[in-house]
Amino acid sequence: MTPKRFNALVWAHAKAAGRHTLPWRATTDPYRILVSEVMLQQTQVERVIPYYERFLERFPNVADLAKAPLSDVLVLWQGLGYNRRAKMLHEAARAVMEDFNGRMPETVEDLETLPGVGHYTARAVAAFSSNQDVIFIETNIRTAIIHAFFPEEESVNDREVITILEKSFPNGRAREWYSALMDYGASLKREGVRANRKSAGYTKQTKFEGSGRQARGIILRALLSGPKKESSLLKLLETGRASQLKDALTALHAEGLVERARGTYQLPR
Repeated sequence: MTPKRFNALVWAHAKAAGRHTLPWRATTDPYRILVSEVMLQQTQVERVIPYYERFLERFPNVADLAKAPLSDVLVLWQGLGYNRRAKMLHEAARAVMEDFNGRMPETVEDLETLPGVGHYTARAVAAFSSNQDVIFIETNIRTAIIHAFFPEEESVNDREVITILEKSFPNGRAREWYSALMDYGASLKREGVRANRKSAGYTKQTKFEGSGRQARGIILRALLSGPKKESSLLKLLETGRASQLKDALTALHAEGLVERARGTYQLPR
């Protein structure tokens, strides 16, 4: 495989089977792009779409999100998982209002100052909102590169993937290139390609059932209907998981995802 042949392959797939109707593909608003990127972390596209649309109906701009109580944000986020993302997105919106006079930052450096916005997310927002020529990797991109350029390798590090991306990158076309590249990688996954397992940094995700993530989600869902005593929260799962619920509750409180007052817990106001 050569970069030239790879580009032709990716562009041809985009023309024939690109996911051009994804709602975040219809905007260059950096706030809306940020919302989509945070929601898409570790979550399938099909699950994200209805949440994304409902979220933006309730919080159409960064100012609306910043002034809302965190509890409202968590209510809309329920079912999407990884609720820390909702809190960080909420904090990022407030940082935009306080540090950037309500205007979403445009440079990678400024974007990275926002809570929860790291190397990948800052560059994705820059590429999709203002077509900046930046290099970044995510799971679908990694799949496409490893499958095409390292078919016989058993352990491929991200530096090798980045080198290919740099050689393949079509300057001035970041927005459409990354959309096409992610679509191609996603199509490979649907066909059963598991190239990400060849990544040197690959780690298999643990099962949700019986996990601490499940315990956290159950606690937050229970608090949607109002404050609850700790004793009742520790009975939400079968016997033997009370200690796991206790640990989850302690972590949620430490992270600011729940509040404690007079022996009861509630969502932040």
